[in-house]
Amino acid sequence: MGLFTAFAIYFLIWWLVLFVTLPFGMRSQLEMNDVVAGTEPAAPANPQMGKRLLWNTIISLVVFAVYWFVIYYLGYGLDSLPDFMPQRSVT
Repeated sequence: MGLFTAFAIYFLIWWLVLFVTLPFGMRSQLEMNDVVAGTEPAAPANPQMGKRLLWNTIISLVVFAVYWFVIYYLGYGLDSLPDFMPQRSVT
């Protein structure tokens, strides 16, 4: 795997992890009883995006490290998926 391919895979993992983790721990303005005039009541009261992006980067690095370990040290790839699928017997 080249450097560009590794970066592209990490970038995809980073975005997927971002959208998965973004709603966790988020409190809306309505839940906090602090609705700012002119905004949606369901908008986050305190999004703390810098902290969320840092945690997202750390989690993505761990996921990418597991992916890299499985690809290089265990030798599995997308071509190995049929080996894990149950085989149906044709009668």
